[in-house]
Amino acid sequence: MSDPLRPRASLRTAVVWEVLKDALERRVKAAGREALDVLDTGGGTGNFAVPVARLGHRVTVVDPSPNALFALERRAAEAGVADQVRAVQGDAHGLFDVVERGGYDAVLCHGVLEYVDDPAEGVRNAVDALRPAGTLSLLAAGLGGAVLARALAGHFAEAQHALTDPAGRWGEGDPVPRRFTAEQLTALVSLTGLTVGAVHGVRVFADLVPGVLVDTEPGAMEALLKLEAAAAEQPAFHSVATQLHVLAERD
Repeated sequence: MSDPLRPRASLRTAVVWEVLKDALERRVKAAGREALDVLDTGGGTGNFAVPVARLGHRVTVVDPSPNALFALERRAAEAGVADQVRAVQGDAHGLFDVVERGGYDAVLCHGVLEYVDDPAEGVRNAVDALRPAGTLSLLAAGLGGAVLARALAGHFAEAQHALTDPAGRWGEGDPVPRRFTAEQLTALVSLTGLTVGAVHGVRVFADLVPGVLVDTEPGAMEALLKLEAAAAEQPAFHSVATQLHVLAERD
C-alpha cells in the first residue's frame, strides 16, 4: 500500500487517514502538546507512519520484517522525517520486549489481527501500550467484503465457504488467515475497557470498481473518494467492506 497522501492510493486509505488525522488533532488538544508519541504496530514500510511523522509527531514502528523496516527508514529519509521515525524489529506478541508499556498517546494496529495467533492478545497489547489517555486505531480485514468479492468473481462455493468458516477464509488458497465482522472487532476492543468512538467501513467500493474506469473517466476518482467517505459512516455498508476500522479511546 502506498502513501495515503498520494491520490491513487487514497482510494484505499483515505477514510482511515482522515479519521486518524482528526483523532490525532483531538489528542494534541487534550494532551496540551504539539507532538505526540505514536506507536505503529506492524507498520511495515511506513504507509501511515511517515504521513503521521509529517504532521510533526514522533512515530515508533514495530514490524517483524527487516526488509520492511529498511524501506521505512529510506522512505522516512526521503520525506525529511528520519529524526521522527524509529524502526524496531518485533511483533505484536512480544511487543513489550521492544517498546515501553504505557508510553504512547496513540497506537496504530493496522493489518495485524489477521495474522496473529491470538487477536484478543494483540488488541490487549496495543491497548496496554497506551498512556492513561490515549487513542487506538484498529484496522482489519472484513468478512463481508471477501464474501462479496468472491461471489462477484463467480466463485460462489468459495463465497459460501467464507461465510461459514470460523476464520472467514474462502479456501486453502486464501492469503488472509482471518477476517472479522464489525461486531467481533468492537467486542475485542470493548473487552479491554476502551470506549469505541467510531466504526468505519473501508474500501466498500474501491476494490470492486474497475481500475480503468477510475483512471480514464474524468472526475471518477474524486467522485469515488466522496462515495467511499459517505458510505464508510453508514453501518449498513460495514457488512460489505473489505476492511473495517475501529477508533477507540481511553478516557
